[in-house]
Amino acid sequence: MPMNLDKVGLESEPAERTWTARDCMLYAISVGCGVEELQFSTEKDQQVLPTMAVMLGGGTGGLLYEAGSWKRGSLVHGEEGFTLERPIPPDGKAKVEGKLAGIYDRGKGALVVLEGTARDAETDEIWFTTSMRLFIRGEGGFGGERGPSLEANRAPERKPDTEVTYSTLPEQALIYRMTGDMNPLHADPDFAKKAGFDRPILHGLCTYGFTGRALLHTLCGSDPARFRSMDGRFSKPVFPGQDLTVRIWVDGDEAIFQTQSSGGDVVIDQGRCGFVP
Repeated sequence: MPMNLDKVGLESEPAERTWTARDCMLYAISVGCGVEELQFSTEKDQQVLPTMAVMLGGGTGGLLYEAGSWKRGSLVHGEEGFTLERPIPPDGKAKVEGKLAGIYDRGKGALVVLEGTARDAETDEIWFTTSMRLFIRGEGGFGGERGPSLEANRAPERKPDTEVTYSTLPEQALIYRMTGDMNPLHADPDFAKKAGFDRPILHGLCTYGFTGRALLHTLCGSDPARFRSMDGRFSKPVFPGQDLTVRIWVDGDEAIFQTQSSGGDVVIDQGRCGFVP
């Protein structure tokens, strides 16, 4: 089915997003925060994990469906990134504007890039921007440009400077879906088997959140005000209960990272994080 290339550049009307301290605590717990990270998992001196930006800024006003039409099941969440202008507060209200930033030809599929900008609803100051890149299998070959790539973020040919390992719970996907993503692929064994998996898989953005925690604590001294940006490519699924090891190579105020599962797969690749040393 053809992609709607004439829709590139289309912007959505601003959508209001509000969140509370409870929402931020739930998100923190859903990506593994517990008794050792009470500044995120409780209301005492509460702070917000930087990666919550991808959940708050993910609304694109239905722009994805303006990009074209395709077979159900052919859509894959390929890459995710965000940039913070200032820390996210525990309670907030933002205006989120979406943009269909690009539709690119990757040969075997099409790459759709959706961008979002979240502004303080009262001051109009930018809080953060997001970029979601979606791969649609079978919809390439229309002769367009290949589009942006994270190839420059490949892991160096040396041992990482730091490795951090977190364990996910067997129930991790059931907890994470309470933040809003109720896709049965992450909860229903029968649905997962029809999709080609032995059992439900973990949300990619949950793995992303675990990875962001490792980067925050390792590179930023656990201070969200020092966290600037994060980008990465989803390369393999994670099953709830697996361990996640984040491998980090530091270069000044940036770091390359890669996340591996205890099954031996690289599950987030070509990652880059910007921070204040």
